[in-house]
Amino acid sequence: MNHAIVSREEWTAARKALLLKEKELTAAFDQLNDERRKLPWVKIDKEYVFDTPRGKRTLAELFEGRSQLVVYHFMFAPGWKAGCVGCSFFSDHVDGANQHLSHHDVSYVAVSRATLPEIEAYKKRMGWRFNWISSNASDFNYDFHVSFRKEELATGKVYYNYATLETTMEDLHGLSVFFKDESGAVFHTYSSYGRGDERGLGAYMFLDVTPKGRNENGPNFNLTDWVQRHDEYGAGAVASGQDE
Repeated sequence: MNHAIVSREEWTAARKALLLKEKELTAAFDQLNDERRKLPWVKIDKEYVFDTPRGKRTLAELFEGRSQLVVYHFMFAPGWKAGCVGCSFFSDHVDGANQHLSHHDVSYVAVSRATLPEIEAYKKRMGWRFNWISSNASDFNYDFHVSFRKEELATGKVYYNYATLETTMEDLHGLSVFFKDESGAVFHTYSSYGRGDERGLGAYMFLDVTPKGRNENGPNFNLTDWVQRHDEYGAGAVASGQDE
C-alpha cells in the first residue's frame, strides 16, 4: 500500500475536503430514504401460510401485534446441508438490531424454503434468536421472485431484482417489507435484492473505513472471497454455496 505521508495540517485539509463529500452523500441518502417511504403499496390478497415453531401462521400473523414487518428471504432450500454463506453473514447482524426493532413497531422474520426441522437445526448451530420460518408449502418465495421453479430455470433466465437474470440457482436472497393497517389488511411496501441488502451488514460499514476496505480481490470480487460461517473460521472451510 503506497500512500503519501504528510503533516497533520495537510492531512486535516484533505480530511475536511472528503468530509464535504460525505455530508453530501448523507443528505442524498436521507432524501432517498424519504422517497422510498413514499413508494405506492400493493395490497396482499393471497393468503400465505408458513410453518413456524408455534404451528401454522399466516403472513398477517407474523406481525405479532406490530404494524410493520421486515422479511429476509434467506437462501436455504430443502436438502441443503447449511444455509447460504452470505445470508448467514447477514443474519449474524440481526439479533442485536432486533432488540430495538421489536420496540419500534417492527417485527423481523427470516423465511426459507427449507423445512422447519432443517431451519431449526441450522439456527441452533449458528446460535441465532430471531424468528425463522418455512415457506415450503406456499408460493411465497416464488411470488416474491427469490425462488424459481424448474421450468423457469430450464429457460436459463429468471426474473430477479426487477430484471431478467441468467442463473441456474433455485434460490436467491432479498428483503421485503410489509405494513398492516388497523383493519388487518396487509400491504407490500418495498423489496430489495442483490447488493440492496448491504445496508444491513454492519461488518461492511466497519471495513469501509479501514485502509484495505472490503479487500475483496477475487476470484468472485464479493463477500464469497473471504466470508465464512462464523463457526468455520480457521477450520479450512471454503465460502461457497449449497454443496458444502
